[in-house]
Amino acid sequence: MKETAVGLNVGELNKRFENQSAEQVLRWAHEKFGRELLLACSFGAEDVALVEMYSRSTITPQIFYLDTDKHFQETYDTRDQLTEKYGVRFIQVKPEISLDEQAERYGDRLWETDPNQCCFIRKVEPLQGVLRQAKAWITGIRRDQSHTRANAQRIEWDNQFGLFKINPLVSWTSTDVWNYIKDNQIPYNPLHDQNYPSIGCDVCTRPVQPGEDQRAGRWAGSMKTECGLHKGAKEGSD
Repeated sequence: MKETAVGLNVGELNKRFENQSAEQVLRWAHEKFGRELLLACSFGAEDVALVEMYSRSTITPQIFYLDTDKHFQETYDTRDQLTEKYGVRFIQVKPEISLDEQAERYGDRLWETDPNQCCFIRKVEPLQGVLRQAKAWITGIRRDQSHTRANAQRIEWDNQFGLFKINPLVSWTSTDVWNYIKDNQIPYNPLHDQNYPSIGCDVCTRPVQPGEDQRAGRWAGSMKTECGLHKGAKEGSD
C-alpha cells in the first residue's frame, strides 16, 4: 500500500496539522511530494484561493482543471485572469470523447437523462488519468460546504484513486475564504456574486436560494449532490 511505502500515517499527520494553517499544510505537502503533487482547480472560490497560496509555495505549481466542454464562459474567463496575474500554466484535462460523440453513444443531453454517467465520462475518467501521474492531490473541500463533506480531514488516503488527498481549507468557513480572496485581491468567478456558491457545468448548475445548502444549485431536481470525484463525500465533487 502506498501509504505504508512512503512512511506516512494519516491519523498522526492530522493530529500534527490540527492547529496548523492552510499554508503550512500546503508547504509540507509540496516538500513531501514535489512535482508529484497536483492541485485540482475548478475555479471556484476555494480553488482560486489555493491557486494564490500554492503559487507562493513554489515557482512551478502543478495545477490542472477538468474541462468538460460545458463550463460557463465566466469560468474560462476566471482561468485566464488567474493565468495573467500569477503566470500559472493550467493543465487542461479533457474527456476522451467529445460532446457529439457522447450524444451519439448515450443520447442527447445525457446530463439530464443520466447525470451520473455524464459526470463519469466528463470528470471521473479524466481525473483517473491525470492522477496516475501523482502521489498526492490538493482539493478545496471544506467541511461546512455540505453534509456529505462534514467528516473530511486535512490529509486523507484516497482509496478511489490510490494516493494521498490534501484538503488545506477543510476547517475554513465561507467567510474565511472570501476574506482571503479580498485581502489578496484574487480574481474570482463573477457568478459567485449572482448566488452561485458552487459552480459546475452551465447545463446543470443554478443559483442557490436563501436558506439552501451551498451545493443545492448543483444537479437541482435530482438526488445527485456530488459528481463522483470525492468518494468520501458520500457518492463522493468538484
